[in-house]
Amino acid sequence: MTLNILFAGREAQFKTYRDEVETGLARAGLSAQVVQSHDPADVDYIIYAPNSAVQDFTPFTKCRGVLNLWAGVEKVVGNATLTQPLVRMVDPGLTLGMVNWVTGHCLRYLLEFDRMTHNPQQVWDDTPPPLASDWQVTILGLGALGHACATALIHQGFQVAGWSRRQKEIDGVACYAGPDGLRTALNNSNIVVLLLPDTPKTEHVINAQTLGHMPKGGFILNPGRGPQIEDAALIDAMNTGHLAGATLDVFRTEPLPQDHPFWGHPKITVTPHIASATRTNTAAASLVDNIIRCENGQPMLNQVDRSAGY
Repeated sequence: MTLNILFAGREAQFKTYRDEVETGLARAGLSAQVVQSHDPADVDYIIYAPNSAVQDFTPFTKCRGVLNLWAGVEKVVGNATLTQPLVRMVDPGLTLGMVNWVTGHCLRYLLEFDRMTHNPQQVWDDTPPPLASDWQVTILGLGALGHACATALIHQGFQVAGWSRRQKEIDGVACYAGPDGLRTALNNSNIVVLLLPDTPKTEHVINAQTLGHMPKGGFILNPGRGPQIEDAALIDAMNTGHLAGATLDVFRTEPLPQDHPFWGHPKITVTPHIASATRTNTAAASLVDNIIRCENGQPMLNQVDRSAGY
């Protein structure tokens, strides 16, 4: 039997995913064809991008899994027609990209690279920067990406705290949960990293009140989801001097509008949603692994909890 796998994603990615997935499944003894169109009633799996043309899952009566190409599922999890198992993308390339971005910007702020780079007065200030052990980085969101970033930052010598909706335990990380836990987690944070899922409960988690819990002179990194920051509150915290800086990779509207006040703000760095991207070769391996698991009667990894929204 040949598995029919529908690729509902970007045209430019189709050939690479097709070749990688078909070859990977063939190594496991599974015959498969990855196609861009097929009779929905005969589709076994869908490799899926939420911005694709497929929005009604009702005709896919045989489909055993919808394998999301994005780490975020907020644009598909609420689709009432989607009754098939939904799997979010977790792959080594995506994780390593996020670890590199977060660690790089934490070290940038710790080592005061901005002060060294922007020194028009040519001031010779040989004051040494703090050590990583002097600073606490707090990660909001301790899923796969948050866990990986926490571990990497510990290896760099930082004190690391984390906050999540449910209580977690990670070696070397001071873990907090709930509203009171959020305040405690923020209280001693030199850097706060946002890696929470995008749900109604996480919108505006960074607002005037929560920013006020941070010590003066702290930094915000947001490679997670744009709606989690109240833009005006962040800018106000910069302008009053409460925060020293922020690096933002995600925004409510993307591309970020040219008239947005984040552009050109002296304390804000804008990066164009590049903190972490799905790399085709490593993502394809994750897709193959889950299809093999399902065909062998095992549960697929990283299935989405519909009630939680991620």
